[in-house]
Amino acid sequence: MSERIQVIKGDITKQAVDAIVNAANCSLLGGGGVDGAIHRAAGPELLEECRTLDGCKTGQAKITKGYKLPAKYVIHTPGPIWRGGQRNEVDLLSSCYENCLKLASRHGCATVDFPSISTGVYHFPLEKASVIAITTIAEYLKKHKEIQRVRMVCFDDRTKDFYQRALDDLGEDL
Repeated sequence: MSERIQVIKGDITKQAVDAIVNAANCSLLGGGGVDGAIHRAAGPELLEECRTLDGCKTGQAKITKGYKLPAKYVIHTPGPIWRGGQRNEVDLLSSCYENCLKLASRHGCATVDFPSISTGVYHFPLEKASVIAITTIAEYLKKHKEIQRVRMVCFDDRTKDFYQRALDDLGEDL
């Protein structure tokens, strides 16, 4: 299965896949970082559709069209803000990845690209976040053959290194 999970360095807004994931805020109305970049690249129609969704709770996910993006869909998920790890942050982050993959499956997506959720302005420790992400994705893919490939699209080398290490550490468990 290791070929089904890949780690790359790149710009998530440029990926020609079935779905990209947006590390959104709960309003779904755009923000900074990945969220802002996706909204800018998709065009104003994305914001218009997001306004109809009535927000999204942390750990949950909602799907929209990709509009001007090369991706067919955008799956929006608000990740948890890191507050020391005592407020269910680990489970909420895992839920983000699992709920995005469930939506992808329901919408016939064979390829899904994720950013590093919650590790920017939400300050989730990258080492913990990378292991949670890779483990959750691997567990989901074991039971769901309809998704052929999931990639972690990392903005910089440091982030890529953490996700690659987490993937390598799983090894044959995939």
